[in-house]
Amino acid sequence: MSHVIDGKLKQALAPFWPTLSTVGSHIGGAMVVGDGDAVTVADPVTGKCLFSYPDAGAALAVRAVDAATAGLAEWSTFTAAARGRTMQAIARAILASAEQLAQLETLSAGKPIRDTRVEVAKVAEMFEYYAGWADKFHGEVIPVPSSHLNYTRREPMGVVLQITPWNAPIFTGGWQIAPAIAMGNAVVLKPSELTPLSSLALATLAESAGLPKGVINVMAGFGHTTGQAVLAQLAVKKVVFVGSVPTGRMIAEACAKRLIPCVLELGGKSANIVFEDADLPRAAIGAQAAIFSGAGQSCVAGSRLLVQRSIYDRFVEMVAAGAKRLTVGDPAAAETQIGPINNQKQFKHVASSIAAGIAEGAEIVTGGVKGASQPGFFVPPTVLKHVANSMAVARTEIFGPVVVAIPFDSEAEAIALANDSEFGLAGAVWSQDVARAHRVAAAVKAGTFWINSYKTINVASPFGGYGSSGHGRSSGVEALYEYTQVKSVWVETAAAPPVSFGYAPGVGA
Repeated sequence: MSHVIDGKLKQALAPFWPTLSTVGSHIGGAMVVGDGDAVTVADPVTGKCLFSYPDAGAALAVRAVDAATAGLAEWSTFTAAARGRTMQAIARAILASAEQLAQLETLSAGKPIRDTRVEVAKVAEMFEYYAGWADKFHGEVIPVPSSHLNYTRREPMGVVLQITPWNAPIFTGGWQIAPAIAMGNAVVLKPSELTPLSSLALATLAESAGLPKGVINVMAGFGHTTGQAVLAQLAVKKVVFVGSVPTGRMIAEACAKRLIPCVLELGGKSANIVFEDADLPRAAIGAQAAIFSGAGQSCVAGSRLLVQRSIYDRFVEMVAAGAKRLTVGDPAAAETQIGPINNQKQFKHVASSIAAGIAEGAEIVTGGVKGASQPGFFVPPTVLKHVANSMAVARTEIFGPVVVAIPFDSEAEAIALANDSEFGLAGAVWSQDVARAHRVAAAVKAGTFWINSYKTINVASPFGGYGSSGHGRSSGVEALYEYTQVKSVWVETAAAPPVSFGYAPGVGA
């Protein structure tokens, strides 16, 4: 198979690699083409091949970890303040190439340009935020009850493997890389084989801003080959994974066998709870944003819409009416609000999930799957009503623009329904009763919860899940604990030497 880059993709890549002919991995500052099986990436808009490239494979995995080890050694010579200044420079480089990055992300991931422009700006914000933390996260002096000076050091983990998904490649790339390198680690990033391009560009920009080569390496290839080969390297000291529950379980098992820690950010089936006293027009807009932005390809999507029975029919119609007005189309067009599903496998999963819901008794209020004759992987905003929480469509993550509306009667029932799920990533409540809103926020088991809003996240706030949605936190100051290990140092200050073997003056005093 030919792996030559041409057409609109060549144009999108030109700002970063003017002469690039084949996509490879970014290792030690250079683009290195793999020699594995062909990875074919389809254009989500047309369904036709956008480009192909060779899987990186095991040999390049070894090279990448070696490069990261070398980069780590150089990065460790930087003071914490110097790391922060370098990260500020990376943020400026991202902003200087913001439009080119957004265009590349839109072409590769199929996300509307209006969304990718925002996401690129947020990536720059991530590097700015953690740049400020680089010289402010440190150890402590502990007043131990002895003659010792005892202090702690916060030290980097070392080489970290980070695995990111296809739904938001540059956003999740920045989200993981920034806190890791702020704390002095080196990274081997393995983005989805379907969306490696913006992550490769991010690494290139970081080095152009002064980051030592090897601190960020990006592997282009399959998870079951390239990803596993990186994880097997003894120099890898931690794994951070963003993706599906089944793959997360495999990652956790592999880490357990190696006795290394991992952070898992997995799926969701988040409950968006609307009470009868809510500001219904505002809640309807919020419900649409919760599930339809990004074509529903978001782990925190408000895919279960729990509506108090007294307003159920009216509110569901409001959400459906708004859904019909959303613009679905070419993600490169400024007016497009919803683009295609990223890939054919996921498109088929969304379609089969809708069909399964109808078979179980759900009713389509609006949307459904397009005809087979239409090109691309488009699914219109879909609202299903008459859904019970026991149905598969209410329990399985669909990861598409599909919301299921479930009625409830009381506050207690709403909380019970929200918690009747293996997932616990996010949720929301809409109510003008302030006390009730806080009660519900406290009772729902989820890592992120909104009151009278949905889907606002920021790098300064911790993010992660409960239950099958994973463990660990990947943002805020909490992420810095994930990327450091603590060392306790004891210094004897007593003037007199120990009087006998094994005795230290002052111990137990």
